[in-house]
Amino acid sequence: MQPWDFIVIRDAAIRRAVQSNFDQANRQAAMAYADQRRALYDGLKLAAILDAPVNLCITCDQERQRGGGLGRQSIPATAVYSTVCAVQNLWLAARAEGLGAGWVSILDLENLRGVLGIPEHVIPVAYLCLGYVSEFDARPELEQRGWESREALNNLIHFDRWGEQDPLRASALLDSVSKSTSKSTNG
Repeated sequence: MQPWDFIVIRDAAIRRAVQSNFDQANRQAAMAYADQRRALYDGLKLAAILDAPVNLCITCDQERQRGGGLGRQSIPATAVYSTVCAVQNLWLAARAEGLGAGWVSILDLENLRGVLGIPEHVIPVAYLCLGYVSEFDARPELEQRGWESREALNNLIHFDRWGEQDPLRASALLDSVSKSTSKSTNG
């Protein structure tokens, strides 16, 4: 289907406009928090728009006709899902090449659309900051800083229907997948 497009943003004036967009959206978002949570929020590095060597905006054109509309009749959001998969693939490829990627999720999308000249029917899906990093942390920064902790994967697995959870069965499944993956990589 390839409903995505990638806008490479290097122009300093455009990046300053996106940074201004972020600053305003970030001030609004910060008002949702108070006290210690607000102090923690204010200390988080949530964007590297001006610092990163390359900024990318990945968009989704839901009107693109590639793929003959396959899947879109029953699940119209398929084009957006496909675009998110492209973002993840880019992220994984960047990581394999030693590049860090940060998803700037605090933006006014209508303002971003105007700054980048994105047509009305095209959805801005992701704004990424890419660049080389000195190291990759073992845990996500937001977890390290105490913003949120990861949910145990075995708590997110349901069997056959929603709500049918069994943490012990899920742990056994995850262990068997891990052992299977370990055998295929080692042997």
